[in-house]
Amino acid sequence: MGGAVDAEVAVLVVGGGPVGLTARVLLERWGVPSLLVERHRELSPFPRSRLVNVRSMEIYRQLGLADRIAARAFAPEYGRVRFRDTLHGPDFASAAMVGVHEPVPESPEVGVVTSQDRLEPVLLGAADSEVRFGAELTGLAEGDGAGVVATVVDERGAESRVRARFVVGADGANSTVRRLLGVGTGGPGALADFTTVVFDADLDRWCARQPAGVYFTAHGSFAPLYPEGGWAWFGPTPEDVAGADWAGLVARALGPEAGVRAEVRRVQHWVMNAFVADRFRHGRVLLAGDAAHAVPIMGGLGMNAGVADVHNLCWKLAGVLRGWAGPGLPGTYETERLPVAHRTLRQAVANSRLAIEVQSRRRERLRSGEAETAGTEPPWSEAYFAQLGLVLGVAYRSAAVLDGYGAGADPAGAGEPGTEYVPTALPGHRMPHLRLADGRSSLDALGEWFTVLTPDPEPWERQTSAASPWPVRVGPLPAGQAGPYGLGTRGALLVRPDGHIGARWDDCPDGGAVLRDALGAITG
Repeated sequence: MGGAVDAEVAVLVVGGGPVGLTARVLLERWGVPSLLVERHRELSPFPRSRLVNVRSMEIYRQLGLADRIAARAFAPEYGRVRFRDTLHGPDFASAAMVGVHEPVPESPEVGVVTSQDRLEPVLLGAADSEVRFGAELTGLAEGDGAGVVATVVDERGAESRVRARFVVGADGANSTVRRLLGVGTGGPGALADFTTVVFDADLDRWCARQPAGVYFTAHGSFAPLYPEGGWAWFGPTPEDVAGADWAGLVARALGPEAGVRAEVRRVQHWVMNAFVADRFRHGRVLLAGDAAHAVPIMGGLGMNAGVADVHNLCWKLAGVLRGWAGPGLPGTYETERLPVAHRTLRQAVANSRLAIEVQSRRRERLRSGEAETAGTEPPWSEAYFAQLGLVLGVAYRSAAVLDGYGAGADPAGAGEPGTEYVPTALPGHRMPHLRLADGRSSLDALGEWFTVLTPDPEPWERQTSAASPWPVRVGPLPAGQAGPYGLGTRGALLVRPDGHIGARWDDCPDGGAVLRDALGAITG
């Protein structure tokens, strides 16, 4: 890895979408300087991702951003999808997005429907680390274990070399980082070509009284973009792209009887992908978000899985860089997140099939001559978008999770969460939300540190003096609220910085350094 470099940084983040921007904020909160490079000249002007789910909002709550994101989002009643023959027709099926349409008792937060171009500016403004727009990664070279040298070309064609201790590739489904590493992918691959048309039109007469985040019709899908106005249509890309009349296409999708002319603002072509990378780590380079797993849009799982990726990863990088974790800790990122990516892909594919099925049922009813007002029974009951088992119920198995005796954990439910979420305080699981006596959530006790939650803080406080150099705090848990966690009066939970339980004890051993030993084992 010889030769001069133009800049050195702890972490190079490649990609300025929501995942890369979230990684930048997390790293800064954990005291790690980073440089983010994005090949486009500015943040994306397209709405793209539509849903910030309840778990992502919990992460943004920890970062102090949840209220700002929610303030720019739609009201909760937009947390619903509707199926119609045409946009101006009645619903023949609908489904609420669980954890978005209304609060759920399992979380202090509510997911929101918002456009990606409203989310990204909030994330960009939440950290001060350097960002270079119009800067494209063209080369990666790993050397003697001290870091990675990245070649970056700016919009004028000037080339620079950046040495980073770690590289996070969050540069999308067509990831340059993944290609340079030679990492393959598995799964269905490219499913279809789609086009999004952003337009202005007055559609309130059909939608204002029955709001939704997405309206699926036989002529493509419609989505309101912002609380103050704006719409998007998306559907299969027509064969003659060059000669397409986009305003006319949207008007035809609305139906001739609608009498509405769309004023087109932007058009974007994209590919619906379905794959998972064969691995998420190559030495000091790690993949996250769509670079690691691209999933169909149904259910809004893709971007949110990427946010969870970097929430899992960044504290581990911080531990290595700040000296309180061993070099093997980042390896647990792939161990923990790769199985989640496969489950997420399967759920997103299942969601897509359900949407196709309800539309197929509708066509059959219409062909059979049944009255349109009869509606169509959805094939999903309450399961569609009821994905809290995947969103909140993920559990990790890795060397960074211990049971109460210091052995590798095998938490119940860690294998294949379903649509239902059952809170549990077993190691590997997300720390369950409980409302504390002062009105705060138990999740509010967590932060950029390891947290010991216990009804009896005093003996655990004594142990923290021997827990250097790890960042650790002890949080009191009212004795009356220890029961739901299955803890005795002297028991404790050790919660990792990403909110997942790293270890638990039913009692506090007298003397010894059980806390120090657990922290050492978790961090390698």
